[in-house]
Amino acid sequence: MTTAPPPAATPGLSGAAEAPAAGATSSELLAVVASRALAGRRTVFAGIGLPTLAASLAHLTVAPGLEIVYESGVCGAHPAQLPETIADAVLITGAEAVLPMATLFGAVLQGGHIDVGFLGAAQIDRWGNLNSSVIGEWERPQVRLPGAGGAMEVMANAREIFVVMRRHTPRSFTAELDFCTSPGPDRALADGIRPLGSGVTRVVTDLGLLERAGVGEELRLTAVHPGVTVDQVREATGWELAVADEVAVIEPPSAAELRLLREDVDPGRVYLR
Repeated sequence: MTTAPPPAATPGLSGAAEAPAAGATSSELLAVVASRALAGRRTVFAGIGLPTLAASLAHLTVAPGLEIVYESGVCGAHPAQLPETIADAVLITGAEAVLPMATLFGAVLQGGHIDVGFLGAAQIDRWGNLNSSVIGEWERPQVRLPGAGGAMEVMANAREIFVVMRRHTPRSFTAELDFCTSPGPDRALADGIRPLGSGVTRVVTDLGLLERAGVGEELRLTAVHPGVTVDQVREATGWELAVADEVAVIEPPSAAELRLLREDVDPGRVYLR
């Protein structure tokens, strides 16, 4: 495995000046690495959970001008504490605006005003299609999941999509989804639908980072966490994973990033675990 210098828009790869901190949990690791990916972005459509952690930390670090938008219609959120649900009233206090759902989706999202949509999923395939509906057969699923919500519209209309996956396993990174909740642009185009955005461009996992430039490209491994090998990631992926010519090593969370995450972003451990 070789180590490559980080691209300018992706802070936190090998070569960062600040020493890493020890003892980060999996949630902290994912939130920190995902937050770094928001450097230079202006607007993010954030889901509840890890996407909220990442967006909030990015606002305090690499993207101080970031505007966070929530599916409930809240734009420019500045909550005093982390919301526990998408409808938590804490989101409204101090927000720049609260829009009706039709305006949010019709004017803001479909109008092309969202730089990054931050989504989670139970399954993802090599083209960035997502499943958040069922595991197993639709008629008799092993697990029934929350479903699409606004994810399908976010996938189709945000300029690009970042995904955070807590576990990198062949079941979650699968060659064939059990159900396609949110089709990426490649699949949509095959059905005669032309989405506005590039679909999934970045996936942060507990093993590393997968990326694609957009339509016509599959996800490929571009970076790993310290101690993780390319072969480990290949074995944990349910398809023949493409690998970059040079695979970078992700810098672990720094002491400063962890302090902000623990003391300022989520002191009540709403999502950190």
